[in-house]
Amino acid sequence: MPTAGLIALNNLPRRRVPSGSRVLVNGAAGGVGAIAVQLAKAYGAHVTGVDHASKLALVRSLGADRVIDYTSEDFTRSGEQWDLIFDVPGNQSFKAIRRALDPRGSYVLIGHDAFGATGHRWLGSIPRVLGLVALSAVSPQLRGGSFASPDKRQLMGTLASLMQTGQLRVVLDRIFPLSQAPQAMRHLMSGQSLGRVVLRIDD
Repeated sequence: MPTAGLIALNNLPRRRVPSGSRVLVNGAAGGVGAIAVQLAKAYGAHVTGVDHASKLALVRSLGADRVIDYTSEDFTRSGEQWDLIFDVPGNQSFKAIRRALDPRGSYVLIGHDAFGATGHRWLGSIPRVLGLVALSAVSPQLRGGSFASPDKRQLMGTLASLMQTGQLRVVLDRIFPLSQAPQAMRHLMSGQSLGRVVLRIDD
């Protein structure tokens, strides 16, 4: 929770998601995406989760109102529009994203980079993020974020409160002993994990 939870909540605060908003989470079954789905539902949004077909049952169990299998449907070409698109993998260009974004909506890019498999060889998603920052001068859909350092104590308090009320849960895929850290990393990088992968440190 202190990693994925902080990333999700810092980029998806309540003020960005009025009750009744249409929110799409791309990469909805991963560590950050799974929390984003639950946060949006806790805010009262109608949530669409996008991921691989094998992961959609999990996305539904997290509260998504609708799921999309990205292997058979491109949400940017569906003709539908959402008020907010929370994009974890960043596997679509902003030009494509805009087709699915309400003109008054907003776009949030996390930019996972698939452990270095995508994005710039050395800088990952940084060049793309800087490009979007520059574009925000003429595109209101890219505004609303903040570069201020987050108040981690406050954010963790919010996450803890949501967990205590049952609105947020951590999804665990597998637990590996520390001695199997390489295998755990390969499993995580395969893209097959559902939620978080944990390393157990024994006494």
